[in-house]
Amino acid sequence: MTTTLDDTEPTGSDPVLRVLADLTEPAPGRGVDRGFRGLALVAGSTVLIILVLIAVVMTQKAWPAFSQYGTSYFFGTEWIPSQGKYGIVPLVYGTIVVSLLGIMFAVPISVGIALFVTELAPRRARGTVITIVDLLAAVPSVVFGLWAFYNLVPRFQSLFNAIADAVSGIPVLNTLLGPSSGSSFMSAALIVALMITPIVTAVTREVFDTVPENDKAGALALGATRWEMIRGVVLPHSSGGLTGAVMLGLGRAMGETVAIALLIGATPQISANLFGKGETMPAQIFRQLSEADDTLRAALIGLGVCLFVLTIVVNVSARRMVVAIDNRTRGTTTP
Repeated sequence: MTTTLDDTEPTGSDPVLRVLADLTEPAPGRGVDRGFRGLALVAGSTVLIILVLIAVVMTQKAWPAFSQYGTSYFFGTEWIPSQGKYGIVPLVYGTIVVSLLGIMFAVPISVGIALFVTELAPRRARGTVITIVDLLAAVPSVVFGLWAFYNLVPRFQSLFNAIADAVSGIPVLNTLLGPSSGSSFMSAALIVALMITPIVTAVTREVFDTVPENDKAGALALGATRWEMIRGVVLPHSSGGLTGAVMLGLGRAMGETVAIALLIGATPQISANLFGKGETMPAQIFRQLSEADDTLRAALIGLGVCLFVLTIVVNVSARRMVVAIDNRTRGTTTP
């Protein structure tokens, strides 16, 4: 039987055409979706606008120091405000040394705690450990600093000097681990490590919790020990998130102020002695800003600009590293 045009179904009965017609008709919830999209866009843009305003305002306030001292401000090796010398290299050096030392001490402890909570701890003990770690994150930094200043600095002095005497005849080590007064790069780094451990632990624990249980059970079923399962399944799966946790802790360590100001010794210098005194950018701002004249105030705000840029570089690098590690884990390449 031949089908004519009059025998075909009407256009409106075609499912595809009906869907297209529905999409072109106004729906009651579509306006709400557009409003939500606009609100989310405004919220996301606000963060970027605030960051730009912070950078612009701080740069304007610091510009007198930048223009007056030029490259000597960024590459000078002496920071002596009383003599009009404003070279930020010793402060940048101190900030990086304390942050890296803090990360070196904090990351192994944080990963160990996270693995214990997620893989080894009995169910009843997990909540207790998590609560204690979270409480450490809530302690103000000034409390850590005061506690360490009055109770640990004398012990640090005796401990560091004992170590310095023990390695005095060993090349390189006798330079890195020299005599100490207690206030030092290492003292500040140990307290910073204690302060960032809860943050790195919390992020690492959440990352470890995302590992599929089937993958872990499969490794154990194939005869792997628990450590082999952790090394072959948990750590490779979590490498990207673990990198992000480490970089987050690094950014937190770079911005720490009060505790470091109490422990590092307030001596801007480039020294290989990790047991020697030093200074960081946030600590110097904390000490000097309230009594600074116009020139010193501009120089201190310039430190804030440099720290702001350094922190952004760390966070952008962390993002790139996480993406690269995730792509490598999945067998793809970074675009």
